[in-house]
Amino acid sequence: MAKRPKTFHPVVATANDLPTGAVVFRHPDGDWSGDIAAAEIATTPEQADALLAHAQADQGPGNRIVDLALIEVVREGAFVRPTALRELIRTSGPTIALPADGRPAGH
Repeated sequence: MAKRPKTFHPVVATANDLPTGAVVFRHPDGDWSGDIAAAEIATTPEQADALLAHAQADQGPGNRIVDLALIEVVREGAFVRPTALRELIRTSGPTIALPADGRPAGH
């Protein structure tokens, strides 16, 4: 179960899209996409609780997403980025080239 940090900082809900495995973020309209800039940002603990509850509902019937977490973010104008290096890497995509045909690299 995703937990909120003890010292509150703005957060977004992130998960993996079940069909594709892609990193996705929950938007205010309930949609999920890879666009962190369009993600719903909770700026208070109460908003974070509501965001988490809505995101958890998306894990239920239909299993839209898996591996849900709330992550801390910083907004710099229109730019939104995770504060943790791990989440920044997840948001930016793989750090190695992936084979286009689904086979392991080198085969």
